[in-house]
Amino acid sequence: MANTEQSKKRARQSEARYAVNKARRSRIRTFLRKVEEAIASGDAASAEAALKAAQPELARGVSKGVLHKNTVARKMSRLSSRVKGVAKA
Repeated sequence: MANTEQSKKRARQSEARYAVNKARRSRIRTFLRKVEEAIASGDAASAEAALKAAQPELARGVSKGVLHKNTVARKMSRLSSRVKGVAKA
């Protein structure tokens, strides 16, 4: 348990940051789920729209330090190729 004032403050800050980051991760996952559902439904227009909505959220996750840059780049690349596949089919 934290004993000094500094360590108590750091514990409080850590809890607050954890809550904010958890909310951000959850929001990002929701956007990703919408893209996945649009791809599964086979609707190219809704998949494109969902991907366009998800991209800024993913980028925001990187800038806020919730996700790693390469992870987001990989996810965006894979999702966009899948959305293109739906458009072709």
